[in-house]
Amino acid sequence: MSKNPPFRASIVGGSVGGLAAAIELKQQLGATVAVYERSAGAMQARGAGVVMQPEVSALLHKIGVETRSVCVQLTERVALQRDGEPQRHRAPQLMTAWDTLYKTMRSYLAHDCYRQDSRLLIIEQSGSDVSISFEDGYQTTADILIGADGVNSTCRRLLSGDDVEPAYAGYVAWRGLEPESELPPALVNALSERFTSYITPGMQMLCYLVPGEDGGTERGRRRVNWVWYVNTPDSELETLMTSDSGTRYRSFLPPGQVASNVNLRIQDLAHNALPTVFTDLVHASTLFMQPVQDVAPQKRVYRRALLIGDAAGTVRPHTASGTSKAFGDAAMLVEALSAWTGGADLPTDRLENWEAARNAELTAIARRGLQLAAHSGLGLL
Repeated sequence: MSKNPPFRASIVGGSVGGLAAAIELKQQLGATVAVYERSAGAMQARGAGVVMQPEVSALLHKIGVETRSVCVQLTERVALQRDGEPQRHRAPQLMTAWDTLYKTMRSYLAHDCYRQDSRLLIIEQSGSDVSISFEDGYQTTADILIGADGVNSTCRRLLSGDDVEPAYAGYVAWRGLEPESELPPALVNALSERFTSYITPGMQMLCYLVPGEDGGTERGRRRVNWVWYVNTPDSELETLMTSDSGTRYRSFLPPGQVASNVNLRIQDLAHNALPTVFTDLVHASTLFMQPVQDVAPQKRVYRRALLIGDAAGTVRPHTASGTSKAFGDAAMLVEALSAWTGGADLPTDRLENWEAARNAELTAIARRGLQLAAHSGLGLL
């Protein structure tokens, strides 16, 4: 005879952090989970490449996925120079991609509620439950709410009563994610099996291969993932984030939406500032971009509503911890909620300890990210 689920969890935010929370709560505690995502169509792979970290590998193991099956293996690191020989050293590492993780996790949750086009409007808490309402009129009630809706979190705003605006860090991340089969073979050969980077004051670029769109990890099926950090005045952001059609994007400029004149500027900058192999890669790519933004560690526990991932605070991308910190939030939350049932009082002490521990780690990683950015001369101009 099957046991009744101990509680119901509503999760706002359907990216990998929200999926991690859903998987942990369902798989470890047997909770009933429902995920609500504001995007109406296909999810955008905003992070593109993901460095495999222990928190991510641990979650994959819990759902029966072999880590190497969703990764590309690297063997060395190469630091390029504009003049002179590259510096090389052996550095085995596993790399995956945001959409590879997303599809793997969604597959595990295929029979659970995942509702898109769900723009959160209202959060209301009573003594024993939390209700949420969306723009389209849909409403639902659960025993607990997890806010995993990112840097511009609606959950954070509604729960705290403050509109905490992310602070622009003074530089942007230009990105590309190209099938290796569509790039010149010589270019792919120069970048395969290695983490390739270039650093000069106010600029940093790195590149590595990740699984293909279909998850393929064999040669010929992978993608070349790159990110190029460039110091950029705040006064230029509106122009950079506006497409040829006049659409103004807030925190992510999707592939194909870079304005023609901006694209020409970035191509010229690549020609004048980057080593040849990276210049060729930028020229061969469809660009997309994210301004680098900071949100300081936030209060996470609001009675039956909890914040995880970027909704609770950000780290710089140089730490390679954006995904893993959200997964860590979810895994440790499961420990705090262990043996709890929806009809009982919340384990307040354990949740407060969870908040303190996760914010302490977040603060440490964020500090490290600032140091790494400063090392490359990246930051407020």
